[in-house]
Amino acid sequence: MTLRNRFTIISSLSFGIVTIIAFAVVFFAYYDSTRISYFERLRNTALISAIYYLEKDELPKSRHAQIKTEYNHLIENKKVAVYNKYNEVTFGQNLNDKNIKALHLKSARNNKMVQFMAGNNFYYGIFYPDNQGDFVVFVKAPNDSFKSQMVRLSIIMLAVLILGLLVIYFLSRYLSKIVYKPLSNVVDRINNVDYTNISSAITSTHTHDEIDDLIKSYNKLFGRISESILLQQNFINYVSHEFKTPLAAISGNLEVFAQKDRTPEEYRKVVKESLDNVYEIESILNNLLLMSGLTKLENSHQQVRIDELIWKIYEKLNPKAQENNSSIKINLLVNTPDLLEFPGNETLLYLALYNIVENAIKYSGHHSVEIVLSEEQDRHLLIEVKDRGRGISEDDLQKITETFYRGKNVDNIKGSGIGLSLSKSIFDHHHIQMKINSVVGSGTQISLIFPVTK
Repeated sequence: MTLRNRFTIISSLSFGIVTIIAFAVVFFAYYDSTRISYFERLRNTALISAIYYLEKDELPKSRHAQIKTEYNHLIENKKVAVYNKYNEVTFGQNLNDKNIKALHLKSARNNKMVQFMAGNNFYYGIFYPDNQGDFVVFVKAPNDSFKSQMVRLSIIMLAVLILGLLVIYFLSRYLSKIVYKPLSNVVDRINNVDYTNISSAITSTHTHDEIDDLIKSYNKLFGRISESILLQQNFINYVSHEFKTPLAAISGNLEVFAQKDRTPEEYRKVVKESLDNVYEIESILNNLLLMSGLTKLENSHQQVRIDELIWKIYEKLNPKAQENNSSIKINLLVNTPDLLEFPGNETLLYLALYNIVENAIKYSGHHSVEIVLSEEQDRHLLIEVKDRGRGISEDDLQKITETFYRGKNVDNIKGSGIGLSLSKSIFDHHHIQMKINSVVGSGTQISLIFPVTK
């Protein structure tokens, strides 16, 4: 069922239920007030009938005749019954009325009045003490008029209900068409999206309503999906390109190696080259696995000494820097030792910082790499990794943290395009802000701003 049909049905049902309840209240209120009005008129008729029949001996003949003339239309013998203390009809012609029972007469004497409906008539009785004795005067009137009023009211209400339901149904259909037209337009736009480029955003309505929120959510969702698809495409391209070289080297070496007997030295050389290629593939795969599992490592956080991580990286990479006629310099300018303690995953933080320093060494040429640990005025720990290498162009700087992306000026320097992206993901995971400033030909500076944890 479409939203439009659902809205129409719900609005029609709601109107119908509310209208039926309102009509029921009006009907019973009118029924009760009309019934009371009928009984009031019968009470007056009963009182006049009592005066007419029982006060005849006390009133002047002229006055009695005047009453008879004025109220003749109200007093009809066949509708009046005056009962004595023996429950016998002494006046009036309403004899042997089966609806008037002894209990009604008793109730009238005890309560001074009684009223009820029976058959097709209203009945009203009053207790009337007189010098001739105590009497009960009963009058009755047919309820045909009352029933016809109730029937007419019911027909009118039913007609209004049916007409109202029809009006609300078509009005709901019309309004739902207006209300859901923007939604239908959004659906049409989504259906017309070129699935070869699902990242293309659909135009916002700028109405600042739920439809506009839906469009923004759609654009955001498909933007992420597009990024995921692009990442998969890049991964496939990367695997086919980067894995092809070491795999080809391994297979080529083994093919040549198997053609004839080799010396022990040649065995060792081929094995070493093959192992190096295998380790390179393994390192890339491990990094990819780490990137995919960052969100599962929240529970592994503990207090880590950042300066100790830096010195471990120094011990690991300084020999490599010296091979390139370079060096690593560390400047520790932190006056508050507590800032050097940070809650996080030690292995991941080591890997992220290692990648940053390793990149600096790879692209610094023969220049030294400087690592500065300092304390900002707002008690943030700041780590700066500076090199004076080839730098990064502005175009590459916008994409340098994307997975598998490598700058255009890397030349023959080996790399996978994962290291910096992995480091960025790890820093984001630890809420560490990473900034990259670079000038082509002058070098690159990466600044890491740690959040305040105490």
